[in-house]
Amino acid sequence: MRNFFPILTVTLVIFALWYAFAIVLNKHWAYDKATRGGYELSFTELVADTWTQKKPRLPTPDQVAGEIWKSTGTAAMKKWARTEGDPLSERISQVLGDKRNLIRHAWLTLSATMLGFVFGTGLGILLAVGIVHNRAMDNSVMPWVITSQTIPILALAPMIIVVLNAVGLSGLVPKAVISAYLSFFPVVVGMVKGLRSPDAMQLDQMRTWFASKAQIFWKLRLPASVPYLFTSLKIGVAASLVGAIVGELTISQDGGLGARMLQGNYYGTTLIIWASLIVAAALAAVLVSSVGLAERITKKRMGFVQ
Repeated sequence: MRNFFPILTVTLVIFALWYAFAIVLNKHWAYDKATRGGYELSFTELVADTWTQKKPRLPTPDQVAGEIWKSTGTAAMKKWARTEGDPLSERISQVLGDKRNLIRHAWLTLSATMLGFVFGTGLGILLAVGIVHNRAMDNSVMPWVITSQTIPILALAPMIIVVLNAVGLSGLVPKAVISAYLSFFPVVVGMVKGLRSPDAMQLDQMRTWFASKAQIFWKLRLPASVPYLFTSLKIGVAASLVGAIVGELTISQDGGLGARMLQGNYYGTTLIIWASLIVAAALAAVLVSSVGLAERITKKRMGFVQ
């Protein structure tokens, strides 16, 4: 409860600045209409015009909320009503098949995100284990892992999609590969740090008990790496979402929030762009919160002090 008022204050400040900037950025169109119409705008009329334009440069929060509702709730209810009498599974399929429905686009983005996140996390953990236990991998693989992140993903994404399409892989898989490419790096770095976190005294004690390398890994290194792993997973799942959206910007015909943003940019409809951005941000918040919840449950069961 003590954090409620600071959060509320910051939120109100953000909304106030948002509405103020909407006036500043949208006023040129309002003044242009007034000049062509031969009348002058008062400040009240200026505010009313800049906050209600159909294609504003910067839409207001209520306009974005209205677009989200129209693209989710209203669209879904209309589609649901038109399919009355059909089987439940078919009605749900019809709703999610509506290309104007943000729920469908969010689901496509989420699918690619989760698939890429699973692949990226698995790859990151395997590489980290190899790097920690093999000096040759530490000297050869780790520099390449770091170098891989210096390549701009916007330049790499089209190449990945072209190569995968050439071998017959299209749709969800190329986007998942791009997501995995972005998400595996923080997992590698975090897991390497975590697996190396036990100090020399702890390792020596395990050796005095004649523990094997496998026992040291499962009983000491892996439990010690858990806090580092979950911190990396929070970064990785957010990066995975970014990768999925970047992939959708490249192959927009498959749909997704990135494709929806591109469509809004093509038609000059900033409301569609902002609605997709807000839904993507909400999706990121849910994913990171889910990882945080899994972290709390895992730490509690392992006996970590919160």
